[in-house]
Amino acid sequence: MTDDADKNLSYEQAREELVEVVRKLEAGGITLEESLALWERGEKLATLCQEWLDGARKKIDAAIGED
Repeated sequence: MTDDADKNLSYEQAREELVEVVRKLEAGGITLEESLALWERGEKLATLCQEWLDGARKKIDAAIGED
């Protein structure tokens, strides 16, 4: 699950931060500890993005079901 502070991030904010995390990891040149911290942050952000997408899917499914 994500932290309470992360719950305030919009989907777009979480996605952009995730893109930045991936960019840093792919660029390399950082310590193992930094890499692990970035990886963990990326996992949290990916979870948050998935939660946003799942919520949107539920809303779409509910709207379709009402028709």
